[in-house]
Amino acid sequence: MSDFEGLNVQWCGDHVVLVEICRPPTNFFDVELIKQLADVFDVMEQDDRCRAVVLAAQGRVFCAGADFSGGGAGLFDEASENNALSLYQEAMRLYKFSKPIVGAIQGPAIGGGLGLALVPDFRVVCHEARFAANFVQLGVHPGFGISLVLPNLIGQQNAKLMLLTGRRIKGEEALRFGLADLLVDVGEVRSAAIKLATEISQCAPLAVESTRSTMRRGLTEQLMSHLEHEFAEQVRLAKTQDHNEGMKAVAERRLGAFQRA
Repeated sequence: MSDFEGLNVQWCGDHVVLVEICRPPTNFFDVELIKQLADVFDVMEQDDRCRAVVLAAQGRVFCAGADFSGGGAGLFDEASENNALSLYQEAMRLYKFSKPIVGAIQGPAIGGGLGLALVPDFRVVCHEARFAANFVQLGVHPGFGISLVLPNLIGQQNAKLMLLTGRRIKGEEALRFGLADLLVDVGEVRSAAIKLATEISQCAPLAVESTRSTMRRGLTEQLMSHLEHEFAEQVRLAKTQDHNEGMKAVAERRLGAFQRA
């Protein structure tokens, strides 16, 4: 396997590739990591041996999203808007991958980390898994295509419950919502994900890819439009006082004192 920074890429049998995020303990992502993921997917796109991919992460956290540990620094400033736009362009590359993906979600997937967890076709989770779209707690609009993909996956009402409260959904509730497909013990998450990917890989690959493409028809076009809208709204809301307060409140682990300003 080629060397991809921040990732471990290895074969699991003849036709399944494991792609593991290696940034513990929180597995924060940035533009470079998402680009590396997209580059791996591009390589696997061209490799006929690859029929399915397992997306996993090291440590106890699947992905805590972007690193906002700076507190009140804000989500976007003039210097970082281009990086954010690049991030969403790389996210589009992930969604254009034509082969099935199984997510092994062994811990929290928060904010943009939830967006990354939505890229796979299936999610194998455990009781320790947590899913949260905490954007409204930060005073900004959801990103990474979450506003489109999450409602499509779990329905409008369940998606609104997550998106308008920012609450964390545990593994059991994720299974009930349809956000998760399998619930297993934490030590079995990866093996169960590989088993499911192997089951898929044993079917006729051209038929699998054709069927998946039909079921996802129009998704990338819709996603591009949603990503553009999400980005514009994030940039607009990032200039508000409520966003600065939200960043401080999350960093200080308290409720935000929002002023609609």
